[in-house]
Amino acid sequence: MYQYDQYDQQLVDQRVAQYRDQTRRYLAGELSEDEFRPLRLQNGLYIQRHAPMLRVSIPYGLLSSAQLRVLAHIARTYDKGYGHFTTRQNIQYNWPPLETVPDILADLATVEMHAIQTSGNCIRNVTSDQFAGIAEDEVEDPRPYCELIRQWATLHPEFAYLPRKFKIAVTGSERDRAATQVHDIGLQLQRTADGELGFRVLVGGGLGRTPIIGEVVREFLPERELLGYLEAILRVYNLLGRRDNMYKARIKILVKAMGIDAFASAVEKEWQHTRQDPALQLEDADIAGFKKHFPAPAYRTDVDTAGADRLLAGNADFQRWYRRNTVSHQQPGYRAVVVSLKAKDRAPGDATDAQMEAVAELAERYSFGEARVTHQQNLVLADVAIDTLEALWHELDQHGLATPNVGTLSDMICCPGLDFCSLANAGSIDIAADINQRFDDLDYIYDLGELRVNLSGCMNGCGHHTVGHIGILGVDKKGEEFYQITLGGSSSNDATLGDRLGPAVSKDRVVDTMESIIHAYTDLREGEESFLETYRRVGMKPFKERAYA
Repeated sequence: MYQYDQYDQQLVDQRVAQYRDQTRRYLAGELSEDEFRPLRLQNGLYIQRHAPMLRVSIPYGLLSSAQLRVLAHIARTYDKGYGHFTTRQNIQYNWPPLETVPDILADLATVEMHAIQTSGNCIRNVTSDQFAGIAEDEVEDPRPYCELIRQWATLHPEFAYLPRKFKIAVTGSERDRAATQVHDIGLQLQRTADGELGFRVLVGGGLGRTPIIGEVVREFLPERELLGYLEAILRVYNLLGRRDNMYKARIKILVKAMGIDAFASAVEKEWQHTRQDPALQLEDADIAGFKKHFPAPAYRTDVDTAGADRLLAGNADFQRWYRRNTVSHQQPGYRAVVVSLKAKDRAPGDATDAQMEAVAELAERYSFGEARVTHQQNLVLADVAIDTLEALWHELDQHGLATPNVGTLSDMICCPGLDFCSLANAGSIDIAADINQRFDDLDYIYDLGELRVNLSGCMNGCGHHTVGHIGILGVDKKGEEFYQITLGGSSSNDATLGDRLGPAVSKDRVVDTMESIIHAYTDLREGEESFLETYRRVGMKPFKERAYA
């Protein structure tokens, strides 16, 4: 993984000292609330319903075991013993005392981490495929390009105060696991017929209260032109994006208002200037330098795959976990392991300090000392030899991290909702718990096949409800919690926004409505159809009739 140089470390250390003094002045009454607010937001600190919330950046979801141990230390020392992994591949702490945040940032800096640009109207954490570098369907490893973008975007003086927050996702695989079509900019690595590497560039995607699928602004961008073209897009947005209305300030609104052709024309015009800037031109040596930070680990060549096959044949529980929670790998004899953070007794995405430390240790022993955060709020050990899988499974199970439910109904994406967030209209964690309680038969859940259930506590859509196969959105009706349900969303290659089922249902009816939808699916499906395939074939009507019967 990328290692800081002296300039990276100096920048982060200086930011810690700067924020420590800003916090001191605020607590001493030398800075007003209005003066302090943009300063804390620039360092990832929000004021939530009950306490401050600190969001820590995990660039493209990649963590070393040392970093995981510090995240565990922060949870135990400054919070209530856990952290919340998010759909942006970050981690959030929900209870840090405001006066301790400079100490947290100082601890993070010791392991090359920070909270810079995790909030505010700037370029946020760059995200990618959690299986980058190991996926069998990969065209090219996207991580070097993510790191390149991270360095370009961090504290970029021209883009520190954009009209609104800005999110970039990069994928290098045929299957889009990074949700590139619902980002402000989505980059899809591809090769031309003659082997030239470049990007398909999408703009204007986004979720929240105005969900929009992004549009292609350029079919092929040579890799050497990446930074100049990104700079051109950001300049057009920075100049033309609305600043008079925060709800209409995202680039998706600008692209929709201008039309993709006019927007593309404006970008092309600006690009003629940015592509002439030597600082934005990528030479082969530059790209090679970034790739050196992501070498393949020293894989074993003596993996006993036959022994693993014997174990699978003789242990039904291990077989179930293997099928649900491990993923094929580029390297023969290896698989990626998804560490489920979706046990019934915890909120989706939460991990205790003990669990984080356990994953750090297991990463060192089984996966070359690295872990990853997924968009589905789980963790990944990316490089596990097949003949060590059973031992790893036993140890994960001892820590409540081996729930065999990845990709199923109970592998829900869920925001913190009304339990923590000051923006939320309704709870989401308790709804997830109720769904888990109702659908607690794993064999039944497996029979349903792949099913993405996404929950958000408000229109901001941090739970990505609009692209869930089944989406659940909390709304407030005269002080009471109600929930709108959508069907048919997807954030993959076939990205679509879910269709609204009908009137919102009361909180005590959500799980019953879910059950009616699931029963309709099992009655309507043909063969091994997934929920999404069945919905697209038959449409909304039969689901609506069953849900409101």
